Parts: sequence; structure tokens; C-alpha cells
Amino acid sequence: MNATAIHAWQQLDLDAVASEAKAIAFDLDGTLARSKKPISPQIADCLTALTHRLPVAIVTGGRFALVRSQILDMLDDRACKANMHLMPTSGTRYYRWDGTQWECVYEHNLSVAERQAAISSLERHAKEQGIWEDHVWGDRIEDRGSQITFSALGQLAPIAAKESWDPTNEKKNRLAEAVSADVPDLAVRSGGSTSVDISLRGVDKAYAVRQLAAALHIDVSQMIYLGDRMDPDGNDYPAVNAGTIAIRVTGPEETLEVCGELIRRLPVVA
Repeated sequence: MNATAIHAWQQLDLDAVASEAKAIAFDLDGTLARSKKPISPQIADCLTALTHRLPVAIVTGGRFALVRSQILDMLDDRACKANMHLMPTSGTRYYRWDGTQWECVYEHNLSVAERQAAISSLERHAKEQGIWEDHVWGDRIEDRGSQITFSALGQLAPIAAKESWDPTNEKKNRLAEAVSADVPDLAVRSGGSTSVDISLRGVDKAYAVRQLAAALHIDVSQMIYLGDRMDPDGNDYPAVNAGTIAIRVTGPEETLEVCGELIRRLPVVA
């Protein structure tokens, strides 16, 4: 199997995938849940079942607090937390369950000067490009320590507004390109439906899946990765380039289908 290709799950030999896979990783918004919304009970059941079959990772551009509210708070005691790997802010942080709490294994924070430069550039170029919207829902720019995130409509914007704001990704890509010129030592990426993320160069979802593979003593090519933004400008694309078994989904409903098929094929081991 060509692990560097992007696959539609219906075209895959899922029996072969299940026999090869040693871990499974997921994007969050647009893959496991709608933007900033909790996962459904059905997705929670799937994640729970998978934690008893494979190591399960969540690799998301969002903060750890969102991983908690969108995923962890929706799981019950049936989930095997010891088999979960949480990698928020695009993999710039990594959390594992130590038996009593989620422990931070690593974090790659930006310096104060880097954060200030990124925030200033985002605001200036967004205003120049006419995308500094008059009305926003929640924070427009978030300083997450290891990542600066610009959300054109605010972090709490309604899903319908987010999905209709930049359907071709032209606005986000144009902003990311302009900001990149101001902070050449940082990585500037088009993120979710209305967002641009800035972090240390080389610390992205490719870095995250490689770190996870090393921690699990497996090859990246033995890891399934499900995401909705696998186009070259999407924030899931680095995980594709890293060599995972990349499966593109259109939303949580399709993720549910893929997981159901995989669960039927994977043996219970934990």
C-alpha cells in the first residue's frame, strides 16, 4: 500500500489496512466533530472501542481545553485512557494519561517576541485584506503559547457562518502567505474553515505523527490518519506527507462509517 497517498476509504482494502495498522490518529474539527462542538455519542462509542484495539491519537489545531470539552468529557469509564495520545495545537504539545491525570510529555512554545510579531502581522494583513470582520464571536486571535491562531469570525462563530466564509480557502491562504513573509522563521498554515495557525517551523502534524510513532516504536507507515483537510493547503496535509495511511473524510458521519468498518476487523487487545 502507498502510505503517502490520500485514500477514499471505499477504495481501500480495509482488511489489509487493519492487519498493517499499529495506531490510528484523528484530526478533530471536521473529522470527529463539527467545529468546536462535542463529539456525538456514536463517535464516542467508536473511539472507546478503538482504544481497546489500537493506540488512538487526537492531532488537532485546537487547544487542550477543546480536546477536553469536545472529546474527553464525552467519554465514560469504558475508554482506555492509557491507550490515548492527545496532541493539541497542531502537535506542538503532547499529553499522556499517567493513571490519575493528563501529563504533558512535551511542549514547544513560541518566545514572547515571536508571539508578538505573529499577532501584529495577522492583525495588520487581515485589515489590509479586508478580512478583519466587524462582528466576531469570541476571540479573533488566540495566543496558545505554542501556537498563535487567527479565527476570522472568532472562535465561537456558528458553524454555518464558518463554512460559508471562505469555501475556496482563498482568503486564508492569502493571509497565510502575507504573514509568512513577516515571520520567515515560523510556520504559517491555513487551519480550519476560518483560521490561520502559526507555530515553530518544523513542528506540525507531520512532527506529531513522527513523535507518536517513535513513542510507540512503530513506523509512521503503520499509522492510519483520518482528516478532512488533506489538500496541499490543508492542515492535515503534513500528516499525509509524513507517510501515514491517510484516509480523507468529509465529516463526522463518514468518520463513523470508516471506524465501524475498522472496528469489525481489529481484534480487541486492551
